[in-house]
Amino acid sequence: MWGIALGSRVKRIIPFHSNHLRHYSSSHSQLPNYVHANLLKNGTFGELSVTNYVLSLYIKSKDLVCAFQMFDEMLERDVRSWTMIISGLVQVGSCGMALDMFADMHKEGIVPNQFTFSSVLKCCSRLNEVRMGKSNSVLDFYVKCGSFDSAKLYIESMTNKDIVSWNIMINAYIQIGDMETALGMFRRLPVKDASSWNTIIRGHLQNDNYGIAMELLYEMVKSGTALSKETFSIAFGLVASLTALDLGMQIHGRLLRSGIHHDGFLRNSLVDFYSKCGEMEKASFVYQGFPKCNASDRCSKNNNKSLPHSFSQSSMVTGYVQNGKLQEALKMFTTMVTDRFEVDKFTLTSIVTGCANAGLLELGQLIHAQIVKAGQPFDIFLSSSMIDMYAKCGELDDAWSIFRETKVRNTVVWTSVISGYGLHGRGRDAIQMFNWMLAEGIKPNEISFVGLLTACSHAGLLNEGIHYFMVMKEEFGIKPQVEHFTCMVDLFGRSGRLDDIKDFISKNKISNVASVWRSFLSSCRIHRNIEMAKWVSDKLFELEPPTAGSYILLSNTCASGDKWDDVAQVRGLMKDMGLMKHPGQSWIQLKNQVHSFVMGDRSHPEEAAIYSYLNELIQRLKEIGYSTEANIVMQDVEEEQKE
Repeated sequence: MWGIALGSRVKRIIPFHSNHLRHYSSSHSQLPNYVHANLLKNGTFGELSVTNYVLSLYIKSKDLVCAFQMFDEMLERDVRSWTMIISGLVQVGSCGMALDMFADMHKEGIVPNQFTFSSVLKCCSRLNEVRMGKSNSVLDFYVKCGSFDSAKLYIESMTNKDIVSWNIMINAYIQIGDMETALGMFRRLPVKDASSWNTIIRGHLQNDNYGIAMELLYEMVKSGTALSKETFSIAFGLVASLTALDLGMQIHGRLLRSGIHHDGFLRNSLVDFYSKCGEMEKASFVYQGFPKCNASDRCSKNNNKSLPHSFSQSSMVTGYVQNGKLQEALKMFTTMVTDRFEVDKFTLTSIVTGCANAGLLELGQLIHAQIVKAGQPFDIFLSSSMIDMYAKCGELDDAWSIFRETKVRNTVVWTSVISGYGLHGRGRDAIQMFNWMLAEGIKPNEISFVGLLTACSHAGLLNEGIHYFMVMKEEFGIKPQVEHFTCMVDLFGRSGRLDDIKDFISKNKISNVASVWRSFLSSCRIHRNIEMAKWVSDKLFELEPPTAGSYILLSNTCASGDKWDDVAQVRGLMKDMGLMKHPGQSWIQLKNQVHSFVMGDRSHPEEAAIYSYLNELIQRLKEIGYSTEANIVMQDVEEEQKE
């Protein structure tokens, strides 16, 4: 169905003779593109020397976009690979990026040679001819290489420090997480430029200090400092994190008045903001404003529109999945693949998550196969989403296989497989995995215990659940959150210990948590305890406005005990308040096409055949002894729909 174009690693190259390549390099300006195209088309290859030669062709032609793509796709990179890409950046005057690459090289453990140092020294020289410029370049170099002690000593030795020097040091403290010192240094600046404000606001945003970041943004606006493109991008990231729709729309209006709203990366920030706020129509409207481009633009000189367009497609896919619009997500994903845009690991993780939520096993398997075929490495997030997808689709053996093949298993990966076992009531297996995780030296987090407690609840392991709840608090120092309390209430409820739930709520002082009472009410329905259900529902309605779901749960509890007067009273209250439960939506995949439907849906073009077969299935179920409990269905529907 799909051939996914991934920007991670390339495994095939055309085995041209090097002399043949040199002949064409002097007479054909399109040779690098020609070679790269054939690289993906013909033969197999793993020689680093040949890959380096193709990289050198891109560098010589000054096509750094494709050079970077090639560099990223290389399975192996040596000092020559790094030196060529750094040298290429210096040749076109991108000295800042060259220093970034040199710092990355340092972090990768690649030892530079004399040619590398030659390019870096040229870079430092070209950044600024004056002494201050050279000093800042050296200071920035120390910071980018992670040598913060050397950076502090160097700035102390500088007799003249300008705003650039201080911005570099503020960023250095942000990188090591010392936000207090960074903010103090920022406050002492006699003059603050846009870069100063952007650095400190972005730092607090990255450290989840949203309140301080917002205060600083307001201060920046009040100071009269002109908002740059970077400022707007940071601001949209901030309001997206806070899901502050109204404020974000105000910033959007300011952006429109600024005249720089056509910038591709700013539009991408807008798409991400509206998606995270659940406003997919607005996100789609912004996305539609992008100039149309296709895969041929990726390695062209006019490539400035392609990259942000690809990012926005990824944001749209993620947004659709997060907002439960799976069909739209699949349509956008298919467009990306068909148009041969690069599909990054974040997009893949999102679409696999969508398959998990909808139970689309075949589609998930297809995407899995394409990822393997394209050679995309499985990082912890993609691996955990694959484990989650197979587990939710009931394929625990496949989930286990992904887990075994994952080379680096962190808490996220372990938690995924623990939760998968718990989802299917295999509590003992979940506990075994948890103990194995501890034996491997992996420390569980809050989410790990949610998965473990859920597993105990679904398997009816009451004593074990109580034990691990105490272990979480006493041995790991994790303060129970709403999710943990809800799991414990469900654990007691499934075991029929309704009185213990009351004691648990009182002991932990969580009587103000609505989700706890909803779980309690569900337990009352399971055990048909109508009197307690009424008491619990009163407590619940004191905490939150009445919802259709809560009333239907109470009504179903009354119906299970044949309390029809109470059922009528509850339904009357729902009608008076205008409460109506929205029908749930389901998906099914047939022949590479996903169909969605709701209860009583007759919009499908083949609805006659569908309902005919459904009635046949119901009749067969009745013949083998299946009986419906239509009396607890509360919607005003026909009897056949209840069945």
